[in-house]
Amino acid sequence: MKVGLIGYGRLGSFIAKHLVQDCELYIYDVINHEKEIKEIGAKVATLEQIAGCPYIIPFVPISQFESLIKTIAPLLRENTLVDVCSVKEFPVEVMKRELPSSVSILGTHPMFGPDSARLTLFGSKIVLCPIRINEKKFSDIENYLKAHGLYTITTTPEDHDKQIAQSLALTHFIGRGLVDFGASDLQIDTKGHRRLMKILETVVNDSWQLFEDMNHYNRYALNARENFIKALENIDLKLKDSFQ
Repeated sequence: MKVGLIGYGRLGSFIAKHLVQDCELYIYDVINHEKEIKEIGAKVATLEQIAGCPYIIPFVPISQFESLIKTIAPLLRENTLVDVCSVKEFPVEVMKRELPSSVSILGTHPMFGPDSARLTLFGSKIVLCPIRINEKKFSDIENYLKAHGLYTITTTPEDHDKQIAQSLALTHFIGRGLVDFGASDLQIDTKGHRRLMKILETVVNDSWQLFEDMNHYNRYALNARENFIKALENIDLKLKDSFQ
């Protein structure tokens, strides 16, 4: 089976090392990663060659997603395009609007990355949003993922974005706050503090662009942040009132 990847950043290169074990893998990136790509056993490709693959997975920042889809849309025929953005409503609407009707669409979000799945993919979650894809093709993809130890969650783009606004965007918001606050490991600590520090491991390795995009393109993220800030302000006020 031929699979085409567009983008060879942190997540793209991580996923590529797993896919190349099962697929004939073609990779395109605007940056020259020829040496690294060949070392894992994949092939460097042009966008035209990627468009000839039956399965295509773009690994690009959300803010660049629409531009990429418009670029490759005229090249596509009967492909299956699988997006992996950390929001779902926005990329799904772009794909539905820009891609030919012959192209199948599956929205996904791997709930893991190079840090959290460093040792194994087994038990990691992946969200699936079947948009325009026949049952057999969807079942084949889902079974492939399950065979590699992944726990699949099928839902809608809207439900995904509602939940991810808290489980991911808000978690990163808290993590960024801890970084700016100067939080660090301490000799005198608690298990709770050590768990809190775990958030920093993800935040410091992920780019600011990813953080910005997951908030900008998720229409529920702002409300989640505002409610959280309000809750903190209320707790702080209640604590101050108790001292009077």
